[in-house]
Amino acid sequence: MSRESLLTEAVEHFARNGIGDASLRTIAASIGTSHRMLIYHFGSREGLLAEVVRTVEQQQRDLLAELEDLPLVQQAEQFWRRVTEAALIYGPLFFELSAHAMQDLPHTEALKADLINVWLPPLIRLFVKAGIPEDQAPAYARLGLAASRGLLFDLLLTGDRPAVDEASALLNRLLTSEHLRKPPS
Repeated sequence: MSRESLLTEAVEHFARNGIGDASLRTIAASIGTSHRMLIYHFGSREGLLAEVVRTVEQQQRDLLAELEDLPLVQQAEQFWRRVTEAALIYGPLFFELSAHAMQDLPHTEALKADLINVWLPPLIRLFVKAGIPEDQAPAYARLGLAASRGLLFDLLLTGDRPAVDEASALLNRLLTSEHLRKPPS
């Protein structure tokens, strides 16, 4: 199997079974390969997990691009719904590997670059589309990304989806409200 097909199978495996503490051998057996092939392509269990997170994050950015033509409110609602569904599966892994990236652990080198910087351009475009001035859109993009991840963290810790969904809707209203687009006097 190619690296790409192994990664696809691994993402599907984790979507079906969750992350858990499965060994590389167990994961390999489940996706129809050997642990040696996974080591060859990903270096370690942690390297494989980091690539799974990168893949899921890319899928989420692809989804944002797919929803681009929808009205902004509908786009935000659909994106949030799909992201929260993914977070319930991959969120614990995402936050664990984010902590590894903060510690500069070697298996997260490629992931570290993808956690923030690749999200900013599509989010900046989204905020400009919402009427935020171009010079302010990068700060809005960072704030939106950080607040959304905080809400996902809240969801994973509390399991209170209605409250988190309500907070997400409020965040969307606040970030796109007219008074925020006016320069301070």
